[in-house]
Amino acid sequence: MQLGLSSYSFTWAVGVPGQPPDAPMTPADLLRQAHRYELPVVQIADNCPLHLLDSAALDDLRRLADELGVRIEVGMRGLIPADVRVYLDIARRLGSDILRLVVDAAGYEPELDEAIHTIRALVPELRRAGVRLAIENHDRFLSHEFARMVAETDPEWVGICLDSVNSMGAGEGVREVVRTLAPYTINLHLKEFTVRRVDHKMGFVVEGLPAGRGLLDIPGLVAAVAPGGRCRSAIVELWTPPEKTLDATIRKEAEWVAASVAFLKESRLFA
Repeated sequence: MQLGLSSYSFTWAVGVPGQPPDAPMTPADLLRQAHRYELPVVQIADNCPLHLLDSAALDDLRRLADELGVRIEVGMRGLIPADVRVYLDIARRLGSDILRLVVDAAGYEPELDEAIHTIRALVPELRRAGVRLAIENHDRFLSHEFARMVAETDPEWVGICLDSVNSMGAGEGVREVVRTLAPYTINLHLKEFTVRRVDHKMGFVVEGLPAGRGLLDIPGLVAAVAPGGRCRSAIVELWTPPEKTLDATIRKEAEWVAASVAFLKESRLFA
């Protein structure tokens, strides 16, 4: 399993809605960051939308990736067949063997049966493209529902992008989610977190931390998804709480990336 970076490792540097940086991080910048840290893979997700690049820019990105020795994984948002087809073409052009997908998009939240029907209809196109669909567990569906999206379509070409924290938004804990989805996992998001009680004691806050400084059992998580060898990459993502200024937040985010990569490399869990 290879360790990699994501456009969600540098969420603030790429640009959060309403708080754009002066010089947003580009896909090429992300590749250079991975090369700097001697990491073999990057995942370019929906916060850095690749469909906005023209053919020449995509070709340039592929050439840069080849020059740097960094493999690209492609991500998108919205289980809309026409959009998925666009991203399957992008994945082929960039040499990505998976397409990480968040089912929901703005104004589009299909019911479970509709999602399963749509995925099943896309399987022949996934097969022709040689690209596996990696469905990310996101807030709305429960883990057993994500498992159905795989089991009732085609587990050879459809799998799970297992995010370590997202399912808390659906009221599920990490252990429960991993127990259910690990057998289907083809891509892993390592997102460290902590849970703290608020000052008035009535409630909790879930926040991000650099890898190794929170509650996530990283060795246990990697061990759970490793059997079968279908999960090729573990991608660092961060939930970096903001500082008083955007510049300070971006500096903090970069420090957290460096600390996370150092910890994960020292763990010797990854190739």
